This record gives sequence, structure tokens and C-alpha cells, in this order.
Amino acid sequence: MGMSKKVSLSPAPFESYAAPRGRVFNSFLETVGGTPLVALPHLTQREHLNGRLLLKLEFFNPLGSVKDRIGVAMLRDAEARGLITPGRTVLIEPTSGNTGISLAFAAVALGYRLIVTMPENASTERRKMLRLMGAETELTPASRGMAGAIERAEQLNRTLPDAWMPSQFENNANPAVHEATTAQEIWEDTAGKVDMVVAGLGTGGTASGIAHGLKKHRKSIKIYGVEPRESAVLHGDEPGPHGIQGIGPGFEPDTLDLKALDGVFEVSEQEALVTARLCAAVEGIPIGISSGAALFAGMELARKPANRGKTIVAIVPSFAERYLSTQLFEGLA
Repeated sequence: MGMSKKVSLSPAPFESYAAPRGRVFNSFLETVGGTPLVALPHLTQREHLNGRLLLKLEFFNPLGSVKDRIGVAMLRDAEARGLITPGRTVLIEPTSGNTGISLAFAAVALGYRLIVTMPENASTERRKMLRLMGAETELTPASRGMAGAIERAEQLNRTLPDAWMPSQFENNANPAVHEATTAQEIWEDTAGKVDMVVAGLGTGGTASGIAHGLKKHRKSIKIYGVEPRESAVLHGDEPGPHGIQGIGPGFEPDTLDLKALDGVFEVSEQEALVTARLCAAVEGIPIGISSGAALFAGMELARKPANRGKTIVAIVPSFAERYLSTQLFEGLA
């Protein structure tokens, strides 16, 4: 068998792969934010989109989700206000998974014990990631949704000494960090040429913070939320079980400023799943289920003739790999 001939390659085609970030980070916490905006040329052509649709890939955050921003922000804010002390305070948080994972890495870095309460239908991947980083988990009935997880967290908060709840559904640091960082990144990366943003509504902090941040630059920018059709509480329906983890908590959180939004889309679980799979198959970008919901709504906007040439950003909270045990991967093994 002959040896393959050694080929000398010019580095030119690969130089853009290694753009330096300009510094060595002193802590993993410092790597949060600065996530990329990515165009969708193949999907745009396939779906005959009129608008310019971009994805903001929040899974480029260190622990793989948009929640890394608030996980660090809520703890830093609480420390600054003297509410928590490393080595003494026990953190307790109800979460469908991603916020817990983000709090877990921040808690380890800053020296806190963390207990997470979550619905039992949260993906296995999320539970294992939490335990890998030393967080304690308590599962609540799936039928109770996030309301059940919140109730259990509040019980623990009342009974455990030196306990503190970040309370992502009430904590002002949640929308504030998106106003200060996510919104500004979108504005700067589009050179101010952004017309619409679509984001799933869990706590509502992402959409609300982005709305406040971008509308300071230009009030005409439209911000849209997305909720599950199966639990369209913001449209006046009763809360119900659904498979779009991370959005649709079944109530209207304090961190959601509906007045700052220009509308809320209803997207079904099936529409979210199909769109997430489509994004992976057509663009090679494996996104999570709630990301599929945001992309579906973004495509609806981009299809409209009135939005021809307008720039629409859909927020992608997390990567597909966090949902291996869910319907997103059903039938693929």
C-alpha cells in the first residue's frame, strides 16, 4: 500500500477560523456573552424568505445557553447588594434546566451550594449536567409545570437556614443584563440595521431586556415574543403541558414586560420540532426546541412581502444536544 503524498497547504483559507479574542480570561465567568449573529442563506432560499433572517446563537455561551447571562448576573448583583455570602448562603432556584445549569457553574466558581427544583419532564441531559457540577436536584410533577417547581423552591427557602432564591421570574437583574449586553451586541453587530427581534418567553427577561435596550436606540424596532400554542396563557388560554422546554411557564412572570413587546406568536410543539430539525438539516445548525419555536416565528415574519429587505433576528437559546432524550431526536437512533 503506497504512502499518500504530502500536500503543502496555504494557511490563507483558515485564517478566519482563528480570530483572536484579544486576552486570556481570568475566570470562566468572563467568557459569557459576545455570541455570534449568523445568516441563513440556504433556509432563506428554500423557504423564499423576503426578510434577512439572522440567528443569535446563544449556545456559544460557556455552558451552552442564553441563561449563562442571567446565572452570573443574578449572583454578581446579589453579592454587590450584600444578599449572599460565599461558603454560607444556600442558593435555591426553580428552573426547567438551563438556568439551573448556568447557576451551577456560577455557584461553583463563586463558592455556593445550589439546590435546583425542576419539573420531572425536564430532559435527562439537563439533570445530569446539574449533578455533574455538584448541584442538588428535586423533581416536581410534570403536570404542575413550573408552578410546581416554584412552590417547592419556596418551601425549601422557608425551611433552610441561610437560603436565598435568585428568583429568575422576579429578579430585575434578569432583563437588565439582556438590556445591557444582548441588546447592545445585536445593535453593534448589525451596525444598527436591525428591524425586528423574536425571542421565546420563559421568564420573559430576554425579550423584555432586548426591547428596552434596542428601543433606546430606535423606537421603531419591533420585538416579538413566542409562547407554546398548547399553553398560550398570554393569549388568555389556560396553562397546559407542552414539550417546548424553557418557554411557556404557565403564568405571566414579573420579569416579562408585555408593554415593551409588539406582539406574541403562538407556536405549537410540532411546529417548533419540525423547524429545529429543518435548521439542522438545511443549515447545519443544530438548535434546541424553543429555538425552533423562535425560528418558526422569525420565518413567519420574514415571509411577509412587507418585510422585504428588513433584518430580523431570532434568539437561539440553546443547542440541540441538550435535548437528546426528547422528541427532537425521536426516531433518529
